[in-house]
Amino acid sequence: MSEPTSESLKTSRFTYRHLQGLRHGSTATPLRVIAHIDLDAFYAQCEMVRLGTPRETPLAVRQWDSLIAINYAARPFGITRLINVAEARKLCPDLVLQHVATFREGEGGRWAYRDDSFKNIQTDKVSLDPYRAQSRKILQTMKDTLATWSTNDAEGETSRQTQGVSAGLEKASIDEVFIDLSPVVFKVLVERYSELRTGVQDENRDTQLPMPPTTALQWDTDCLIDLNDSETEEDDPDWDDIVMLIGSEIVRSVRNAVWEKLSYTCSAGLGRNKMIAKLGSACNKPNLQTIVRNRAVQNFLGSYKFTQIRMLGGKLGEQITEVFGTEKVSDLLNVSLEQLRAKLDDHTASWLYGIIRGDDRSEVNPRTQIKSMLSAKSFRPSIRSVDQAEKWLRIFAADIYGRLVEDGVLENRRRPRVITLHHRTSQPQPHSKQTPIPPSSTIDENLLFDLANNLLRQVVAEGQAWPCSNLSLSVGSFQEGVTNNRAIESFLLRGDQAKALSHASRPRDADTPPTEQPTEKRRKLDDEMIKQFFGKPSSPENTGASGPEIPQPPLEAETEVAEIPRYTCPRCSRSILEYEREEHEDWHFAKDLASQDREDARALQPPPPPTTSSIRGSFSRGKGGRGGGGRGKPEKGQMRLAFQ
Repeated sequence: MSEPTSESLKTSRFTYRHLQGLRHGSTATPLRVIAHIDLDAFYAQCEMVRLGTPRETPLAVRQWDSLIAINYAARPFGITRLINVAEARKLCPDLVLQHVATFREGEGGRWAYRDDSFKNIQTDKVSLDPYRAQSRKILQTMKDTLATWSTNDAEGETSRQTQGVSAGLEKASIDEVFIDLSPVVFKVLVERYSELRTGVQDENRDTQLPMPPTTALQWDTDCLIDLNDSETEEDDPDWDDIVMLIGSEIVRSVRNAVWEKLSYTCSAGLGRNKMIAKLGSACNKPNLQTIVRNRAVQNFLGSYKFTQIRMLGGKLGEQITEVFGTEKVSDLLNVSLEQLRAKLDDHTASWLYGIIRGDDRSEVNPRTQIKSMLSAKSFRPSIRSVDQAEKWLRIFAADIYGRLVEDGVLENRRRPRVITLHHRTSQPQPHSKQTPIPPSSTIDENLLFDLANNLLRQVVAEGQAWPCSNLSLSVGSFQEGVTNNRAIESFLLRGDQAKALSHASRPRDADTPPTEQPTEKRRKLDDEMIKQFFGKPSSPENTGASGPEIPQPPLEAETEVAEIPRYTCPRCSRSILEYEREEHEDWHFAKDLASQDREDARALQPPPPPTTSSIRGSFSRGKGGRGGGGRGKPEKGQMRLAFQ
């Protein structure tokens, strides 16, 4: 009996279905390639680039008497964000200290770098505009570089298969992005490997792919995580290794472009999902990229505490640690799914079982449009006069207007419809006043200030303004600019002519009549914008976990953060860094404002009239039924009436 040949034993573990999943960016395909790119000590780098500071010069960014960013040249001296400026100077007398830009009371609402800002906490307000501007430049450079990989240069079948591919990019915070490289990697893959170009019918999608025609891969300067115990580097690479190699080339080109064009370094992590990619980017900082191949995931995660994984750093992580007596991923891998379900609810148990094994199917989502903008200042001591408040309103109006310009208000792409003044006195609950922004008016900082000032006068007239410990201004209820206009003749012609003109004015790809957009709520402060304003990170990933949403560590969090004293918030039971306590309390204040605004808006709206369907639902379901007592949505032209 003849022995099987080596060729007959070599079969790829992946199928054409997996390959098509790569093409379409499926979260389920094991060939998926996700990157996380993180700017190194971003605020510090911004100041180094602005000042022309050499990379080897120690530099720290200060806000009042605290350090909020330290470059890598300063870290060997023992300087961390925990210590104050005086201690930092003792550790490194040559340390370059740069205060963040500030707005200043009474100086026209323009931010500037001021040498004496650290002395003027009562009259200055921090501005992050310089960092936002650099972040936008970096993001655009990344997009431009990725676009060069998406260009179709090939002909024939390859061009047809890869038409219109592009990478999905999610801005996770001011200094980090997730990139779904899968469609772009697919394009490069089929261009380089002709054996993958053959079209496959649906019934053959489960056919296994041919093995890659290579026995070794060159990873250049990448940091490779060691393979699992059952794998060796002598094993021939499969397609999951090939796609990760292509992804590393793309990410390296993106990082190089950011450095060459803007002089910023960034670290990166690549893996099959967002969780692995983010953990990987923090492994080898600064200015390196870490590759976590599928065959290395178990070894990679086994070295972590599961409390370091997103969504497991707070209450849920503490609960699991207490129940199972460990916080190591390697120990928890020995716990069966049935044992997890015996201690946790089924959904959490299933999610935890998968996440510690590297299974994360959260999508890379482009950031949604801003729903609100907020500018605020806490006063210590409290302010007690209209004159002081007006000076701050002038600053808030200028701050918000600058961001509105970036968001397209001048081009009439988007504009807010409501402006709200929030204020807090010695009373536990914050108060707010709001007014519509006249739709026919041209929005500028003078208009915003005038509207805000009118609201302030109302607060003062009610005798509840002083002493004011926190004042803020926000705009919201954004609406899109006018698009898809029809010619005026369509409103004047009659009969078939008007119908024909109306049909011709529709977009070419519109197969059905346009649907009416739902009316926005009068007032809704978006939690993401509140978090962003107070320096909190982006929204949690959609991992499917039922546990509480846990805030991410602050920007540029390094391993030493674990040693910094922490504070447990009595309101939400979250554990945060002690020096961020004040910011966290301000975040709760903004949340209270949002809740109060929603209650005020509901109180102003009369209840809706009952529709036929909602009345039927009330009788059939009763109080305990789904949506019991709910009223239907009023039709166009109707208004809601109050019923006693």
